[in-house]
Amino acid sequence: MFRIREIISVLEQVAPLYLQESYDNSGLIVGDPEQLVGKALLCIDSTEAVIDEAIAKDCRLIIAHHPIVFDGLKQFTGRNYVQRAVMKAIRNDIAIYACHTNLDNVFRGGVNQKIAQKLGIIPTKVLRPMPGTIEKLVVYVPTEQAESVKNALFSAGAGHIGNYDECAFSFSGNGSFRPNEASNPSVGVAGRRELIQEVRIEVVVPVWLKSQVFSAIQKVHPFEEIAHDWQRLQNTHFEFGSGIFGTLSQPMDSNDFLHFIKDSLELKVLKYTPITSKKINTVAICGGAGSFLISDALQAGADAFLTSDIKYHAFFDAEQTMLLCDVGHYESEKYTIELFSTILSEKLPNFATIFTDTNTNPIDYLI
Repeated sequence: MFRIREIISVLEQVAPLYLQESYDNSGLIVGDPEQLVGKALLCIDSTEAVIDEAIAKDCRLIIAHHPIVFDGLKQFTGRNYVQRAVMKAIRNDIAIYACHTNLDNVFRGGVNQKIAQKLGIIPTKVLRPMPGTIEKLVVYVPTEQAESVKNALFSAGAGHIGNYDECAFSFSGNGSFRPNEASNPSVGVAGRRELIQEVRIEVVVPVWLKSQVFSAIQKVHPFEEIAHDWQRLQNTHFEFGSGIFGTLSQPMDSNDFLHFIKDSLELKVLKYTPITSKKINTVAICGGAGSFLISDALQAGADAFLTSDIKYHAFFDAEQTMLLCDVGHYESEKYTIELFSTILSEKLPNFATIFTDTNTNPIDYLI
């Protein structure tokens, strides 16, 4: 048995809530984070039917991709499916957790990489990196403790740049301070200025790890007052953002590529722009509604762009130079359930994950 907060922590190590879009409502929507559970029902949408399935299977936790609540609920009268699902979950002591655009915006282990995996596409970069995700921490430490502080920083997640970790820059200098009568200095005495050799250490830190990183420093730094500075960077973190760009293992004709998508993603229907004569080699992907990335895919030089919820006029934006494919919203995200299971089983092998038997796709097709 695990507490819900422990399960949430595993998911948010991969997809921090900070990465969700402003309109989103990822996180624990219903339930007590201290509740003990032994298994979870995994789904795309936590509908009433899914709540019923959780009750039948004695699952006290539902992990969904889409939040059942996007906007605030002002009434609980059972007037619509959202209110009914939330009321039923509360009555039956079932927690609901959603991991939505924060998981969409992750390059490694995110929704888009899962789609790429299904298609044998090798991801190379984020299509539109998310701004404002990195800060630089500058901290000063006595020379003797510099290495232990560095180790603490790295262990807490600082100093990670692309395929490299334990990245830092440091140089030595003289530090001075004078303790007052209320201080309890590890070096020096009250009322006398001290001059010691110190090291200035600089590392980059994802903004959602700031508290964790500084707590790690406090445990090993010898001083009562830690001289430090946080600086917001204009740099973008190329592992977080919307959509991904990658390459096929080998180029394919447009028509063959379309059939390949349909078969690989088990689609009933596939909408696409007129076929171009060129072969498909580079592919952009955005699970869910991704029309806003059409220009990014074009600029990246994608031969094809896979997404969903494309409006009529947006198909013209492909400029007849890129194969634009609408695979369907549910269809582009249905493998997220597998993703949840993989993330949890790697860190919590004794925690059971159950795939829902309920098809929550609100759209059907007459073939």
